[in-house]
Amino acid sequence: MGYNFKMTAKTLFGFEELLANELKQLGALNIQTGLRMVSFEGDNGFMYKANLACRTAIKILKPIHTFKLKNEQQLYDGIYKIDWSEYMNEEQTLAIDATVFSDFFTHSKYVSLKSKDAIVDQFRDKKGTRPNVDIDSPDLRINIHINQDECTVSLDSSGASLHQRGYKTATNIAPINEVLAAGLLMLSGWDGQCDFLDPMCGSGTILIEAAMIACNIPANINRHEFAFERWADYDNAMFETIQDALLKKTREFHYRIKGYDIDITAIKKATDNVKNANLDDYIQMEQDDFFDTKKESQGKLHILFNPPYDERIGIKTEEFYEDIGNTLKRNYPGTTAWMITANLEALKFVGLRPSRKIKVFNGALEARLVKYDMYEGSKKSASDSTNA
Repeated sequence: MGYNFKMTAKTLFGFEELLANELKQLGALNIQTGLRMVSFEGDNGFMYKANLACRTAIKILKPIHTFKLKNEQQLYDGIYKIDWSEYMNEEQTLAIDATVFSDFFTHSKYVSLKSKDAIVDQFRDKKGTRPNVDIDSPDLRINIHINQDECTVSLDSSGASLHQRGYKTATNIAPINEVLAAGLLMLSGWDGQCDFLDPMCGSGTILIEAAMIACNIPANINRHEFAFERWADYDNAMFETIQDALLKKTREFHYRIKGYDIDITAIKKATDNVKNANLDDYIQMEQDDFFDTKKESQGKLHILFNPPYDERIGIKTEEFYEDIGNTLKRNYPGTTAWMITANLEALKFVGLRPSRKIKVFNGALEARLVKYDMYEGSKKSASDSTNA
């Protein structure tokens, strides 16, 4: 399929090991984890595969040049020295994203502007004309990363963030990011080997990601476009071959995935998103108040949900979280229940002792993914409640 090269996969805080394991399972080479990123090696075909299949990746970047710099002229010169005609022509469009962690540069937008000037000036000097900038739908998206005195220039093979799976057309007030949902499911140990419930399902993101994991469906199979599809060396036949190979590895799911939400509008939005993801056969949703529900079947049940944090949705925090604990304790024996909350104070009102707490971020909000083990006969859960 061609030569191997280094790539960088961006991810969310706390998901680095999950992403590294995903890349290992897909066949990546020389995997190394960093902060919110994983570096690895593979060929063009693997780059296509990583974009299609990685559940916890936000971007897959292809570094093309690294150089030292301490001022804006060195930035300009370093970008100008790259032969940009290898990657685009003067009639195409470009967009530049920059991230800066440096004592020499403080504004990422300025870095983007200076880098753009270097690229268009090179084309103007060589061709007499220049490419235009298109922020929304460029032919080439470029990433500039400056860490102190080192600048890495990469091609963005993904384009729009990979959390934009392509199935979600409707959202609620506080939607959960698809990459975050997938990572939480993986951290919770969800493997599709039992029934699953999201008791506050909103627009259905957790349900859909749970079904895709259970059926081993590639995370981004419903996505409309990847940036690499506009590259000069894009091989459509190879892309379709890799896509077909991934789809052949899907598996049947023999349990139930169910969601509740008290808001009928949310259920309607979730239903639309589930249909868009072609998962109608696997996911069932009902308008219901979780606090009025009970476990419907014998055997193991895996729960994961994202309750209101009282950030954007008005709730009486103490009562609400106390009701969560009481409902789990009384109505859901034989259940492993996980929930994410950015309201760390609210956890005190659940009345159950979590067996695990994992630090994660929901956007800019520091949050905790917590686990409650609800045992049959409730002896253990009663003890937990007493000792909490």
